[in-house]
Amino acid sequence: MNKYRLLLCSMMLISASASMAQGARNIRISEVLTNNTASIQDEFGEREAWIELENISFTTYNIRGMYLTTDRHVLDKEMSVPERIKRMSVIPNGDPRTQIGGRQHLVFFANSTPTKGKLHLSLPVPISEPVWIGFYNGNAVELIDSVTVPALAADQSYARHGNNWSIKKAENVTPGIENFIKTDETKDAKLKREDPHGFGITLLAMGIVFFCLAVLFIFFWFFGLIMAHLDTAKKVVNTQPIKTVTKTVEVTHDIAHATGNLLQDGLKTKGIDKELYIAVISMALKQYQEDVHDVESGIITIKARQSGWNIIK
Repeated sequence: MNKYRLLLCSMMLISASASMAQGARNIRISEVLTNNTASIQDEFGEREAWIELENISFTTYNIRGMYLTTDRHVLDKEMSVPERIKRMSVIPNGDPRTQIGGRQHLVFFANSTPTKGKLHLSLPVPISEPVWIGFYNGNAVELIDSVTVPALAADQSYARHGNNWSIKKAENVTPGIENFIKTDETKDAKLKREDPHGFGITLLAMGIVFFCLAVLFIFFWFFGLIMAHLDTAKKVVNTQPIKTVTKTVEVTHDIAHATGNLLQDGLKTKGIDKELYIAVISMALKQYQEDVHDVESGIITIKARQSGWNIIK
């Protein structure tokens, strides 16, 4: 039993690790600005080099504990993990902004110090020289993304568009938002650009289908309940002893009609023999008694009664 539990826990741990690794790979470097003279400012009004990360998935992922570095020596696979960490800048814990939502962006300031804030990294970025930037997972071994940024002029940025990179002019720099925005872009083109593999539209379509099926299920379930109640009520009505009542009404109506005719004839003839009235009424009553019977339950109840024959001596 313990072996099965251990195996199950191991499988769950492996699945969770694979899921986390897949989520980490959805985070990538999207834009870099190395020479900041007129771009965004930090909380203290200072302009520093910045690096933008993007979550390309539709789910939220927390990047705390991951690393950014500009030191190519970490590409050496023989380097130990402690030595790697010394050459990297860790993304700190304790800031909700590191929880990057789907299709969202987050900007980190480089050439700074973590004492200024959670988004400030002591990451050395040269101003007017090419620089390699690597983004590592929390184990400091797995390289998630990297880019070699060319030497940039003041306030120019190096931005990703799909799988391609290009230099953007100062007026086109977009820190914290989507890199390329087209005001005349159609909705179909935007959807194709944001969801090139169609996963998002597939999930949306499946959600709509399941919602419609749920609505139909609820509708037909209520409809079935209503029809069942109506059928039960119909059976109850059909089993009620209404034949006797109907027959009584019919006979009473016939007697009243016949009596009315006799009275009219009596007025015209100025009196009819009394025996004739009695005979007609007697015949009507006899017909009523022969055709109408009580509806019996078919159960005979015998009550015990003391008599001289059943006295116990």
